[in-house]
Amino acid sequence: MATAYTPTVQGTGIRASIQRFGGHLAGMIMPNIGAFIAWGLITALFIPTGWLPNKTLAELVGPIITVLLPVLIGYTGGRMVHGQRGAVVGAVATMGVVVGVDIPMFLGAMIIGPLAAFILKYVDRFTAERTKAGFEMLVDNFTAGIIGGAMAIAGVFAIGPIVENITKVAGNGVEWLVSHSLLPIASVIIEPAKVLFLNNAINHGVLGPLGVAEAVKQGKSILFMLESNPGPGLGLLIAYLLFGPRSLRPSTPAAMIIHFLGGIHEIYFPYVLMKPRLILAVMAGGASGILTFLVTGAGLVATPSPGSIFAYMAVTPKGGWFGVIAGIVVATAVSFAVAAALLGFGRANGDQPDKAAQSDSQAGSRTVPAAKEA
Repeated sequence: MATAYTPTVQGTGIRASIQRFGGHLAGMIMPNIGAFIAWGLITALFIPTGWLPNKTLAELVGPIITVLLPVLIGYTGGRMVHGQRGAVVGAVATMGVVVGVDIPMFLGAMIIGPLAAFILKYVDRFTAERTKAGFEMLVDNFTAGIIGGAMAIAGVFAIGPIVENITKVAGNGVEWLVSHSLLPIASVIIEPAKVLFLNNAINHGVLGPLGVAEAVKQGKSILFMLESNPGPGLGLLIAYLLFGPRSLRPSTPAAMIIHFLGGIHEIYFPYVLMKPRLILAVMAGGASGILTFLVTGAGLVATPSPGSIFAYMAVTPKGGWFGVIAGIVVATAVSFAVAAALLGFGRANGDQPDKAAQSDSQAGSRTVPAAKEA
């Protein structure tokens, strides 16, 4: 299904298949970007380390990211597959993965929402030819309810635990790289895991505890900076602002503010999902930032939460400003350069020429022959 976020992809090769898959993922996320921005603003403002700490309003943060956003994603994914009926079933099914585990189930919602709608679509085809006149509404409601309930149960006992195990595997991979002093290579796992919304599990579940143990001995730790560096995401968003599809450029300034100043990295993940090849940009930016941190001996005294530039400055040890800032700047520059190249510097974003430009070109094509005739 082609939308403003998932333009039609021509071809059947591996590249086209990856673009089509990424387009479907982005199609589930991008229509809900306003909800992500709302959550980002609430988080940046009202959590204990935010700009305007408020205990009552901060209680919105958890339910929005663990329940509302996954349900919206599942609803949108179901709608893409089977219209409004698929949307309702997708939302019901998503509640299964939401309840089944404690981590935000964005990846689970992307799986179970479209899957439930896909099953309903084929059930509807089967029942449409066998339902007697006058019983259509009854059959439709019961099939949707049965499939939605069954998929919700499957989410609790099957899909949710599977996604949770994927999260654990990613965390174990990062821990292995850290223990073998292969920190720059850790971006190969960290950045794709982040884009699949496993960033909190990686940061607070693996890197945070390891960093605390190291900081106790050395007074600082580079491990706090592996996942939380805002540079790769900022570079990607700048590339989108300058060279991305015109329909998305207006949304990037707000995303940059929320990401870099507010520390809500989730805001840039949909931009990667829309064009999966851009994962290479954030991987390169993350690896270069980590390498810069290593060379300069940078480290933080605690986890910067949220991962904003202000949080970074707040937990930077005295005299360690240069290395921290250098790592962020290098990561931003490398991520921007790679993303800009992958976007073709504005030539490969699939935009249609402006009508004015088309009319000008057509006028030019008409005047040239006329001049020749004259």
